[in-house]
Amino acid sequence: MNSAQSQSLNVLLQEIEGIQLTHQNQRRLRADISADALPALLALLRGRAGYVHLSAISCVDWIEDDQFELVYHLWSYETSILISAHIRVARDPGIYLSVFDIYTPAAFFERDIHEMFGLYFEGSPDMSKFILTEWDGPPPMRKDFDSEQWVMDNFTWQDYHPDWLKQIEQQGGGVVKSADSSRKSS
Repeated sequence: MNSAQSQSLNVLLQEIEGIQLTHQNQRRLRADISADALPALLALLRGRAGYVHLSAISCVDWIEDDQFELVYHLWSYETSILISAHIRVARDPGIYLSVFDIYTPAAFFERDIHEMFGLYFEGSPDMSKFILTEWDGPPPMRKDFDSEQWVMDNFTWQDYHPDWLKQIEQQGGGVVKSADSSRKSS
C-alpha cells in the first residue's frame, strides 16, 4: 500500500469509533473493533472504500475468555489490500448479527460457523446443517468438545482379528496387542 492509499484509508477508518488499526505489512491491515461497530465498518468499507469482496469469516474459540473471535477478511481489487476485521462475542448465549445484508456470501460462512461452533447469526437466511447432516453431537470445533469421550460414548469397541491376521501372527508377524491393552496405555 502506498502512503497516499494508507493515509486515505486510515482517515476513512477513523470514522469508526474505538477502532484499533495495525498495519501488518504493505498489503495487510488488521482492524480490532467492538462487535457493535462491525456492521458500520463493513458498510463503510464496501460503500466508500471499494472492499467488495468478503473472502471469508473465520472463528476462533477463546474458551479461557468465554468468547468467540470472528474475523471478517475483506479484499479490495482496486488497492490489492486485505483488511481483517476482528471482533469478540460471548460464547454464551452465542448469538451475533448476520452481515448477509451487506455481503451476501456471509450467509455461507455464518452457516458453517453455526454448524461447527454453535454460534447463531440473527438474520441469516439459513442456519440449517449442510456438512454434518447426520451429526447429533455438540459443535465439534469448540475447544470444550472432547472427541475421544464422544467416540467412547457413541461407539462400541469390537475386536478385529480376522483369519488372515491370525495366520500372519502364527508365522511370527503382525502386532499382538489387544484393543484393551492399547486403550489402557494411552
